[in-house]
Parts: sequence; structure tokens; C-alpha cells
Amino acid sequence: MRLVKPDRILIIAAGSGLLLAAAFPRPDLFPLAWVALVPLLLVMRYRPFASGLTAGAVFFATVLYWLNFVMTTYGGLQPVFSLLAYLFLVTYLAVYFGLATWIASRLETVLRLPYLLTLPPLWVALEYLRGTLFTGFPWAIIGYSQQNFSLAIQSSDVTGVYGVSLMLVAVNCAIAGVIAAPKSRLAWLGVAAIITISISHFGYGVWREAQPLERRTEQLRVALIQGNIDQTQKWAPDHRKSSIDRYQDLSMQALEGRPDLVIWPEAATPFFLQDHSDLAAQVRQLPKQLNVSLLVGSPAYQQLSADKYQYYNSAYLFAADGEELGRSDKIHLVPFGEYVPLGKLLAFIDKLVVGVGDFSPGKVRPLPLNGHHLGVLICYEAIFPQLARKYVHQGSDLLVNLTNDAWFGHSSAPYQHLAMTRFRAIENRIWIARAANTGISALISPAGNVALAGPIFEPLQLSGSVGMGAEATFYTRFGDVFAYVCLGISGIFLVILFLRRIERFNS
Repeated sequence: MRLVKPDRILIIAAGSGLLLAAAFPRPDLFPLAWVALVPLLLVMRYRPFASGLTAGAVFFATVLYWLNFVMTTYGGLQPVFSLLAYLFLVTYLAVYFGLATWIASRLETVLRLPYLLTLPPLWVALEYLRGTLFTGFPWAIIGYSQQNFSLAIQSSDVTGVYGVSLMLVAVNCAIAGVIAAPKSRLAWLGVAAIITISISHFGYGVWREAQPLERRTEQLRVALIQGNIDQTQKWAPDHRKSSIDRYQDLSMQALEGRPDLVIWPEAATPFFLQDHSDLAAQVRQLPKQLNVSLLVGSPAYQQLSADKYQYYNSAYLFAADGEELGRSDKIHLVPFGEYVPLGKLLAFIDKLVVGVGDFSPGKVRPLPLNGHHLGVLICYEAIFPQLARKYVHQGSDLLVNLTNDAWFGHSSAPYQHLAMTRFRAIENRIWIARAANTGISALISPAGNVALAGPIFEPLQLSGSVGMGAEATFYTRFGDVFAYVCLGISGIFLVILFLRRIERFNS
């Protein structure tokens, strides 16, 4: 293959980043993900790290463009500081792409191993690390691009989203291998292997979709209340009454659907429900007034001493007779959004969240409801597969995602957030009820299908039925074993490269 000039290499790599970004919501052109990495794969041997870094930077800069809106509009950052923070995050995330391409290129040079054997497990291992290290940020794992390709994602109940990522990378590698060396028997053998694996992968999807995944013996009628409270007004004291009145009115409208459970979104009450205020009393009396159970997002606190408190981002569950059945506290907090990491060292950095002090993490605590249990994922907790699995593993029969995506405005972020949430349903074969302040409120089936959804930035109530119970999937039982295997394989690759380097040094 003709050598590509270095300046063109990075342009081609950037093209891969753009193609991959286009596979995500929005525009959600998911078929592109199956070929998006091919340009990068054809040139990365000439600039192993820089090409991957460039592709990653373009990808994340495009997918996460909305962060600038969040930081300037609600974080109060000056545009120049917002841009610096955005570029820092994009660069950090792009390093994972760069490491994947660099290690795969070294393995090809030193061991003559084709990308098809090395890059897929390396990619998955680094995606897993990205979602784990430094509190984790698993946004835009490439497997999520296939949210609307149902046959491709049903295997998530075994491998998690990482199995979909591996398939995507493997197909890209096989295509690139044939383009780079069309007469190579090894390249065509790789294509044959990928076709065989794909038949198995998609065949599993066909088989799983043929199962009665969405039906459950016991049903629960739920009403999702989307208040559409403007973020600039949400925490203003003079708007609290009107906000609660809106939620109450929408809940009254939902009674036509005869719900068993009414669900309000994250921080629907911009005050402490545990305080003895008129508004808190209004909310606490509502379940008895409606004769229906109520799950409501609200901040909470625990007094540790006379002048010391711990704050929580929580959800309260009330029975139809008004009894408080329990409280679930958010576990995975948003860095710089709900707390400041290394707070004493970074005390000069303000949080993006307005309202209360730094939040503290809670514990996995399913809430009891009529002989069943609810697992509550608050806001972006829904993008962490391990957390959803823990709730199901501890007996949750329904996952509920309470969120406030008003931060994202009219951007792609609410659609990206929903796309990732759909995988939690497949991994654990469980229904998910999602109530969002400004949308997208939705009911998600155990097959990952959006059974019911509403538009964004409209006050509304959505009523529908969900099945209670979760299937004992491989993923629920064993977690990210597939990702661990990829980590192990990648570790072996690194050890071999290290030993070869020592051999060369000694010789």
C-alpha cells in the first residue's frame, strides 16, 4: 500500500472520528459504526498514537459538544474556561483511543499480529478502564451506537455493552485488512472468521427476540410525570409552589390511567421533604389524596452534629396511605456537579449544581413496594452497568431512572442518555421506568425497546404497564466477565511487548 503523507494521516484519522460520532444520537446513523474505523485502521501504523488520539479527539469533541452549553449556561463558567475544561476532558478521553491504536500497532510490528486479533480486546479493555478509572466516564462507549439495531445488542445480557463494541471493532478490522491486502489469504481468513462469529452473534439476537422477554406474570401500572421545570427557575424559592402544583396537577391527570405508582423525576421537590414545611406536607399528603403510591426525587440530609450535615440526592417512596416506605440515595455522584473531588485541594472550584451543599454517596438500597422491590438509578447512574446490576442482584423487580436532563438543553445529550439506559434493561432483562424533568421520559422493555416515550421540553404524564421481575441473565450473575477477559488478554499483550523490549535491550 502506498505510503500516506503524515499530514494526511491525521486528516484521515479525523474522518474516522467524525464517522463514528455520526453513528450516535443524533444523527444516529448507526450503520456507520461498522465501517467508521476503517480509514483509521488503514493509516494508523504510520502514526500509531497520534492517529488514534486525533480520531478520539474528533469523536469525543463532536459527541460531547453539549458540555460547553452546560458549563456556561448552568455552571456559570466564562466561555474561555468552559472551553479549556471541555478540551481537557476531550483530550483525556482521546488518549484511550491513542493507546489502543499504539499498542495494536506495536504488536503488529514486533509480533506480526494482525489488528483483527489485537485491537478488539484492547479496545474493550480500554473502554472498561475509561468507565472505571477516576470515578469513570463510560459515556459514548461505541457499542451504544447500536441502540436501534436490536439484533446486534441482545447479546448484552451476556457480555454487556462491551461485546457489541468488540463486534464493531472486529468487523472494522476485517474490512480494513482486506482493503489493505486484497490478495492476502490471512485477511480473507479473518473475514471468514468474522462472518462466522457474526452469524452466531446475530443468531443469538434472533433467538432472544423470539423469547417472551417483555411479558411478566405480574404487571404494574405506572405514570411518569414530566414537569418540564426550567432549570434557571428550579431552585428559586418563589417558584417552588408553582412547581409542586404542576406536578400535582399532572399526577391528578394521570389517574385516568389507573396507575399503581406515580413517578416524579430527580429533585422534583427543590426542598427537603423531611422538613416540616407546607410544601413538604403537600407532597406527603398527595399519595393518600390520589390513593396511589408515589416515588419522588428530592434532596435529603443527615445531621451529624450541631453544625455539620451530610446531603444526599435521593428518592422517597410513599405508599398509597401516605406511609414513607423508604429512601434511596444516589451512589455514583457527578464530579464537579454534585461534589468537588479532592475538595480541600480544589476548594476554589464551584459545583455546577445549585441548591444545596456537596452531596455524599449512598448505598444500594432497593425500595419495597407491594411485595416487590424498586431499584432507583438517579440521573447518570443509568450509564453505569455495574450499578444497575447490583440493584437487580439484590432483588429489584423494576429499575426506575429519575433524571433531570434540563442541563442538556435541546442538544443530543438527552437522546444519548436514553440510548445508554436501554442497555441496562437488556443486560438484566428487566423493565425500566424513566421519569425525566424535561424528557425523555420513557418505559423500556427487557428487550431494550422503548415501549412508550414522550417529547422533550413539554409538561406531560405518560401512563403504561411494566412487568415486574428480572431474568437471571449471565450478566446479572457474573457481571463484566467479558471485559475482564479482554483486560487479561491485553495484559498478556503488554507483558510480551515488555519482555521483547528487555530482550532487545540486553542483546
